[in-house]
Amino acid sequence: MARSTFEGPVLAGGNRFGPLRNVGYMDLVQDANIVLTNVTANTASYGGISGQFINANGIPNTNGTVYTPSTAYPPTAATITADTVSTTTGTLYRGIVMYLPVGCSIGDILIDTNVAITIDTGTVGTVTGKIGNNFNTTTYGSITTMNAATGRNTVAQTGAQLLSCTSTTSDVVISPNPGADTNSSVLSQVVLTITIPYTGGTSGTLSAITAGTFNIIVRYTQPDNNIGTTTAYPYGNFD
Repeated sequence: MARSTFEGPVLAGGNRFGPLRNVGYMDLVQDANIVLTNVTANTASYGGISGQFINANGIPNTNGTVYTPSTAYPPTAATITADTVSTTTGTLYRGIVMYLPVGCSIGDILIDTNVAITIDTGTVGTVTGKIGNNFNTTTYGSITTMNAATGRNTVAQTGAQLLSCTSTTSDVVISPNPGADTNSSVLSQVVLTITIPYTGGTSGTLSAITAGTFNIIVRYTQPDNNIGTTTAYPYGNFD
């Protein structure tokens, strides 16, 4: 089967012009499968390490950079909080970053726990998830618990978070000389931060993750910025 990679949205339908226009956007998906015990970068299902999130838009998983949202170039990498331990308690951070075209509409954020998180010493507390446009933020949603059981986690979204999902923001400037198509010079980022607290570990020693597997899917549509508005016809022919 043929494979094609190109810029711009994908539209399909029978009538491209006029008030009876019936074309629709193609649903796009980025997905990630991470195994938290896999600490080898550039391998399938690599799950990241202390202070390092992953980018999983493809095989293998690689180290990903979370940027601090800004309109400046070059972009500045955000600091991912390193795993911390205090006496017998600690917190581990793992996560992923995905890059989307600016202005996308996020339709679904699906986060499945395939294998619950366990550690070598101590007891895992309530694992939480934050989905935002930066490290440890909830721009697009949150999960109150990710380790109560395996299965699909419930992503809670407020009205403000749903509104944010209708158009992803311009977070990362990737070119010092934007062309006519400004969106080709900037990116949106979607970041999942998984926070893993624990108690009862060995005093002064970080507990190690012994299990934990997740599958993450972000489903979105890319906007067509050349088709006019709902009251301006025709939309144009850009084939």
